Amino acid sequence: MVNLALKYRPKTLENIIGQRHLLRPSAVLRTLINKDALSHTFLYGPTGCGKTTLARVIADILARPFYEMNATTLKIEDLRKILKSYTHALQKPLIFIDEIHRLSKNQQEVLLPFMENDDALIIGASTQNPYFSLTSAMRSRAHLFELQSVSHKELKAYVEKILLLENLHIEEDAKEYLVFSSAGDVRAMLNLLQSASVIHSPITLDTLKQIRPHAMLTGSSESESHYDLTSAMIKSIRGSDIDASIYYLARLIDGGEPAPFIARRLAILASEDIGNANPPALNLASSTLNIVKHIGYPEARISLSQLVIYLASSPKSNTAYLAINKALTAIKEGEVHPVPSYLKGNAKAYLYPHDFQGWVKQRYLHTPLFFYQTQQIGFEKTLWQWHEKITTR
Repeated sequence: MVNLALKYRPKTLENIIGQRHLLRPSAVLRTLINKDALSHTFLYGPTGCGKTTLARVIADILARPFYEMNATTLKIEDLRKILKSYTHALQKPLIFIDEIHRLSKNQQEVLLPFMENDDALIIGASTQNPYFSLTSAMRSRAHLFELQSVSHKELKAYVEKILLLENLHIEEDAKEYLVFSSAGDVRAMLNLLQSASVIHSPITLDTLKQIRPHAMLTGSSESESHYDLTSAMIKSIRGSDIDASIYYLARLIDGGEPAPFIARRLAILASEDIGNANPPALNLASSTLNIVKHIGYPEARISLSQLVIYLASSPKSNTAYLAINKALTAIKEGEVHPVPSYLKGNAKAYLYPHDFQGWVKQRYLHTPLFFYQTQQIGFEKTLWQWHEKITTR
């Protein structure tokens, strides 16, 4: 059987889909490649977005010998042997290191001299942001470019082209599931298409779901129905309608929405719409998010259901949401004031509240500003009473 992912792997920059911000004619990365001025580069982004493909295309354009390695199995001695063979070569090799975030600190330090001396062009790929996964010394010697998940629209156009070229037939609802359930991962989409094509023609939704019961999404799909269902669930919880909230949760689960995505949306709601009216809501949302990351479906549905019922039953307040938005807007509009001198460092003029039984009158803003307006709903009323009692004695 022909491997569709390999057969249709792009061979040119023009054929790489979903990365126009990096590869359009005027883009910086495209310009550096075309002018053979690309320095060491780290590509990061979700799986299946084309990091390895891009590295291979760059090697072809620059006419450099290409060596592909994986950080989990990389041996420094093997790398040294490769580089030694190009000591007097006019064209240095391109060394591609996949999962570069898995390099140990010691391995990263060994790579530094090779990068410093330009013994090879190093291109690394990672699903993690290099700002957090690589040492500052590595980052300072390289450019960092972020690749994005391929959009729903681009994936659909791409798969329709392949369906035509391969003379494959698929039902419309199956095509929609094939695209959105692949979460911007081109390789995963083609692998699913390939497997389904040998089972039944035309390819049906049932066939796809037997192979991939749940979507691979790390976030909401770009399918309008999934955006609508997520929005409906959030608005039902905000409106304290338990049954509607559970219904839309069930629709999302049945449609293949990943449990971690649903839990993340609910965690946002716990702060945005409930906040200090019921502070434990955020704790339960956090616990649920952690739980569903480890147990998955079908058991994760129970934890999500518990959280949805709790959130829908909780008193609602958006004061935290409004307060931070007002503060950020004020700063953007020019409300930027100096920090009072007695609040800096170890200033002697600072009045330490604990020396005054917990509170002392003191100015903390150079210019008075007001962002928070309590609604005194649920526990928020108690918090305000505490605040009033502390500051008015």
